[in-house]
Amino acid sequence: MTDPKSRLLIDLVSDVMCPWCLIGYRQLAIALEANGVEHEIHWHSFELNPNMPAKGQDMREHLAEKYGTTPTQSDANLANMTARGEELGFTFSFVDGFRMHNTFNAHQLLYWANEQSRQHDLKQAFFIAHFTNRRDLSNEMVLAEITADIGLDHEEAASVLADQRFAAEVRQEQNFWMQQGITGVPAIVFDRKHLVTGAQGVDNFRSVLNQLQKIKHEGSHG
Repeated sequence: MTDPKSRLLIDLVSDVMCPWCLIGYRQLAIALEANGVEHEIHWHSFELNPNMPAKGQDMREHLAEKYGTTPTQSDANLANMTARGEELGFTFSFVDGFRMHNTFNAHQLLYWANEQSRQHDLKQAFFIAHFTNRRDLSNEMVLAEITADIGLDHEEAASVLADQRFAAEVRQEQNFWMQQGITGVPAIVFDRKHLVTGAQGVDNFRSVLNQLQKIKHEGSHG
């Protein structure tokens, strides 16, 4: 068995609405496998748009409002993300009318799924549901269905949302990461002390992992 201390601990702060979080994670996953790094991933919640209304917002409209993105820039950005996704075996369906949604309830279900060691699976299912299948992740019935699709209890998932059972815990977690200075995602923290932000690309992640392994090795022989 692997000594847990030799495993690389990875805290991944992200939002399900964030395409670069998905791209960054997939790049990192390839780098981890290529480098043969024993690791443990923990996902943490961050809301890019905590005030997003229940009805959501058209993605292009949202980008224009939040970042001043022109239609031409928006088209280029979406084409770039789609190409990056294809390279990583993921399909982005950025059609006209693609919408952003409020993710607070999704984060509550991810918190609950973590108690059953299924958080990673549910996170991936939410990414696919939103970006590939264009499902409304602010809809409680949709969220409970996706959760049941990975084998978790449908009724319990619906109950978690009806009770807003983990609202306080999710807010607390989000506040913790903001207090650590995290203002954008993806934010990837290795071994609780080395922060890397953004989708860095497979080669850059491999370089980071090599440096971290060197630090770990020197530390264990220091």
